[in-house]
Order: sequence, then C-alpha cells, then structure tokens
Amino acid sequence: MESPGFSRGEEVNLGDRDAIAWVLDERRMAFPPTARAEVDRLAEGDTLLVYATRGAFGNPTRDRGRVIARAVVASPVVALDEPVVFGERSFPRGCELRIEALAPWGSGVELQPLVERLEAFPDARSWSVRLRRPLLRLPAGDAELLTRALEPLAGDPAEHLDGYRARARRISGRG
Repeated sequence: MESPGFSRGEEVNLGDRDAIAWVLDERRMAFPPTARAEVDRLAEGDTLLVYATRGAFGNPTRDRGRVIARAVVASPVVALDEPVVFGERSFPRGCELRIEALAPWGSGVELQPLVERLEAFPDARSWSVRLRRPLLRLPAGDAELLTRALEPLAGDPAEHLDGYRARARRISGRG
C-alpha cells in the first residue's frame, strides 16, 4: 500500500553537477532516448527524490552519493522540441518539476548507510547497480524514510540553489 503524498515515490539519479544545476535551475527533468517503463509511467503529482551520485560532488573517492532534493512532477513527460544536451549525451524527453525542498550543496541524505534498511535494495552488496537507471521506484516506506531524513537538512530551494549554480562548470543544457 502506498502512503499519501507518495502516489509513486521515485528516485532520480543525477551524476553530473552541470545536469544537477540545470534540473534545479530550470525546474525540469530530462530523460535519455531509450524507452524505459519507469519514465513512461511517471505522472503529474508523483513525488521524486533527487539523488546526486558521489561523482557529482567532484571527488568520488571522498564524496558520497546523497538524496539532495524532493520534487513533484508538474507536467507529463513529453518529447522535447530540442533535446537537452550534457557533454556527449542527449536527453530528448522531459517534464516540469516543482522543487519543494533542497539541501545545501555537499549535504543531503547519504544513501549508502541506509541501504540495508531500504526495500528497494534487496542486495546490499550491489545496491548501486540499481541506481544506474533514470528512475528507481521506491516502496512507500523507503520514500517516507528518505523524506524524513531529508527534512532537517533541506530547506527552501531558493536559499540553496546558488550553491549548485556556483559548482556547475557551465549550464550546457538546452531545450
């Protein structure tokens, strides 16, 4: 049974600080061209927890992957007139987001210490493999646990957005 407020709890995986800054600044999410059932099922009103990989913070040997934001899908996923491009990758589909809470740059809920408590990761040794997709559906209990852990760390997105903008090498997304 899903809880109120999490019509479909999903975790969005972002591994590039330019992409993170674009998503937060534009309040949009872009998806790769490959057909993915989890992207196709995304609907207005779904809650997303935004996960930044350890590489996104600049030093993968020191930094840790973290849930950095909570957002709500604000439009259907549609084909974009012009794909969003980050480096060599093109993202031709997307949707609008309402960012509701954002942790300051470099903070957020570290995921690895919670893996054994999360149903979404049945194998604690290979949990990170499950994050190599655009969206990961979270059971309601996982979404609630991560949201509760994020609440004391995150605040008004307007207060923390500049920290993400300052660390972006350049905002290269278009669309």
